[in-house]
Amino acid sequence: MSDASSQPKYPFELTDADWRARLPPEAYRIMRQHGTEPPFCSRFDEGGPNGLYLCRGCETPLFSSFDKFDSGTGWPSFYQAVDPRVVGTTEDRSHGMLRTEVHCAVCGSHLGHVFPDGPQPTGLRYCINSACLTFLAFDDREAIAAYVAAWFEKQKYLPVE
Repeated sequence: MSDASSQPKYPFELTDADWRARLPPEAYRIMRQHGTEPPFCSRFDEGGPNGLYLCRGCETPLFSSFDKFDSGTGWPSFYQAVDPRVVGTTEDRSHGMLRTEVHCAVCGSHLGHVFPDGPQPTGLRYCINSACLTFLAFDDREAIAAYVAAWFEKQKYLPVE
């Protein structure tokens, strides 16, 4: 059993009871217990309106619809995060595989996995569970960039460049 002090700490933390109250059961299972949703069942897998995807746990802006692509995997896929500071990665050896887990850098919630088989310009495929996301509609990249810049100015969790 690991000591609690060896667990990663994140800027936004809640008790388990608070996470359970904040998140719907399926989102809690995925985000806090490292679960996954079935492929081709997610509300954000298909295209949709332009906008910004936020962490359901802490409202950190994570991914833009302008960086989304159809990977054919059944999960929303993005080739990059809106800013590299908003996501973290961890080695995942569960289910007899070696993968790279993606989590929210602010609250530590599991989001999905990243693979090195995405399109250019990054070559990455962030394969994200829809249950981990909320969505804000925006008309264009500039509006998303302005929202993210304002979020970084107001937030108290991550360094501002």
